Amino acid sequence: MSQTAEDRKGSAGIVQPRTFQHPADFLLKCGATLPGFELVYETYGALNETASNAVLICHALSGNHHAAGYHSADDGKPGWWDACIGPGKPIDTDRFFVVSLNNLGGCHGSTGPLTDNPATGTAWGPDFPTVTVSDWVRSQALLADHLGIERFAAVVGGSLGGMQAMQWAIDEPDRLGAAVLIASAARLSAQNIAFNEIARQAILSDPEFHDGHYRARGRNPDMGLMLARMVGHVTYLSDDGMGRKFGREIKSGDIAQGRNVEFQVESYLHYQGRSFSGRFDANTYLLMTYALDYFDPASEYGNDLVAALSGTTCDFCVISFSTDWRFSPARSREITDALMTARKNVVSCEIESEHGHDSFLLPIGRYFDVLGGYFHRLAEGAGIAR
Repeated sequence: MSQTAEDRKGSAGIVQPRTFQHPADFLLKCGATLPGFELVYETYGALNETASNAVLICHALSGNHHAAGYHSADDGKPGWWDACIGPGKPIDTDRFFVVSLNNLGGCHGSTGPLTDNPATGTAWGPDFPTVTVSDWVRSQALLADHLGIERFAAVVGGSLGGMQAMQWAIDEPDRLGAAVLIASAARLSAQNIAFNEIARQAILSDPEFHDGHYRARGRNPDMGLMLARMVGHVTYLSDDGMGRKFGREIKSGDIAQGRNVEFQVESYLHYQGRSFSGRFDANTYLLMTYALDYFDPASEYGNDLVAALSGTTCDFCVISFSTDWRFSPARSREITDALMTARKNVVSCEIESEHGHDSFLLPIGRYFDVLGGYFHRLAEGAGIAR
């Protein structure tokens, strides 16, 4: 269904993906070298004459470059963070030039398991090398160079995207004015790693996985991807939120006889899983979850997060959500405490929400007030006009 003009009020409008090509060899942290790479990206708003108003959006596990706007007049679905990015929205494209990309290793056009390995002429598949958050930051910096951006006004991300924003502050301290870390953590807990491993095993044990060579066989591990998404999705929601949304409502079947019963929550999870298996690549899912697991910048500083953050020079905004048990407020407080100990400028806020980890994607009033107010102050402080 196409959107009306009223539906699209405040939208970033019709946007088209672009492709950045880096032709030179790119050494990854794992020791492997990519013979060049491509990144698919979108931009919203206009870069000002001094290139001082650029904002980088870093996506989470299953995100992509399409963060805002629409791809055509008939496109019925906007970008995944359209509520937040656009004219007059918290990240105001009347003031900021916003860049959003699909990470290296992604499955939405950037170089990754689905793209061809120049050495073989066939898709990389499971042979695509391990990538880390640090690798993403370096590739994103090359994209910034291509766009003529020496310094971002802010680097922003939720969940895995927040980890990238933190790594930007550590690795490229002179190239960003602020790091906005939303529903994130300085490293995954053992429980989080366990959930990721359960999801991976669902994929790896699917008979159609074929050691990652499913595409060459014309197959896809749909059931494994579906189960992985179902496990993940449950952890992104809160118990109270699921209870209010679904309760114990029955979608079909006779619970009295115990036959063919399907609860509403089961139907919802099945739908989410089937949808995900049709649009996301299994090898990419494995790649992204390993990047999540391996992220731990303090490990290079004697497991001292304060030391890891001591060389940062940007300001920080750290936002968490009360019912997020996957990336709990306690994890954000660890980051805030370390920044304060390192004597860095940091604003932190815990938002009341019943929506769990998924809260960072939603237009929650106080959340958007905090985020919008922070970006307004960034713009005012940097003299970025409308």
